[in-house]
Amino acid sequence: MSVTSIEKDFDRLTLVVVADFDATPERVWQLWADPRKLERWWGPPSYPATVQQYDLTPGGDVSYFMTGPEGEKYHGWWRVTSVNPPKSLEFRDGFADQDGNPAPDMPTTMVSMQLTEHGGGTRMELRTVFDTREAMERLDSMGMTDGMREAVGQMDALLVG
Repeated sequence: MSVTSIEKDFDRLTLVVVADFDATPERVWQLWADPRKLERWWGPPSYPATVQQYDLTPGGDVSYFMTGPEGEKYHGWWRVTSVNPPKSLEFRDGFADQDGNPAPDMPTTMVSMQLTEHGGGTRMELRTVFDTREAMERLDSMGMTDGMREAVGQMDALLVG
């Protein structure tokens, strides 16, 4: 599995997932830059993602939903703040209602993804920053940490070949 470490820091309100891949940064970047490839890993295996809207430019929006094992749909959104291919991406991430509107009763997070050359391949650092400890605890209790591990763990198979 590609995930080499996961660090939860409730004092700093961060969740950091580090993964190493036997691929160039450009190839790993494509898993973010192509919405059809993003769908194949953004979400745990039992909750595959479907991207509905995709604008990976500063100020752009990405909307998606994950489909659970019983067919239930969980909607989400990104608001892109920074894009530097093939090195980094930053966005605000949140939950949405069935119409794709941000869910005001759910926490949002700030996500920063960095790709660097490492050991003949690529290291990806995915840093999630929470607004409050309560938000971090809530999302952690909903399975965010395990979900991120499972989702990122799917990336290796997409880079083969």
